Amino acid sequence: MLLVLAEEHKEHLGFLTRVDAAVVGEFCRIAVEFLKKGSNPKIFEGAARKLNVNTETVQNGVEGLMYLMTESSKMMISEVDFQDSVLVLGFSEDLNKLLLQLYLDNRREIRQILSELAPDLPHYHNLEWRLDVQKNAPTYLIPATSITACYDLPTTSYDLVTTMLRV
Repeated sequence: MLLVLAEEHKEHLGFLTRVDAAVVGEFCRIAVEFLKKGSNPKIFEGAARKLNVNTETVQNGVEGLMYLMTESSKMMISEVDFQDSVLVLGFSEDLNKLLLQLYLDNRREIRQILSELAPDLPHYHNLEWRLDVQKNAPTYLIPATSITACYDLPTTSYDLVTTMLRV
């Protein structure tokens, strides 16, 4: 499965062709830290001063790299598919190999971070529900499926139970 990047992401990652491989490795480390702790503008400003570019360019490069790594990790892209996905970006062979190595080194950690960030959605623990209704002395157990089968249900729960008991 290939990862298809939008033109905007390709432009952001295009900045990586103009920097050294060590800088790309540092950007990858910053991207993983970005996932863990959130954005830190001071890091972007310091890197921008060292590289003599504006802060937005550095931030876009790190965010583009983070997007590439997170989407690849989410889909568990194989080595070959990752290389094919990055090949479209027009990077040198050395940079492609470096990005592949960074992906392989960090994908397990990125997947763990993403799983921790995922919201815990509500879910049912037990789907065997029954209504316990007492009218006078005896107890009536009514399966919940019989309630959903009624089309002409009253508005209040008391009316609903008494209607079901009359049926």
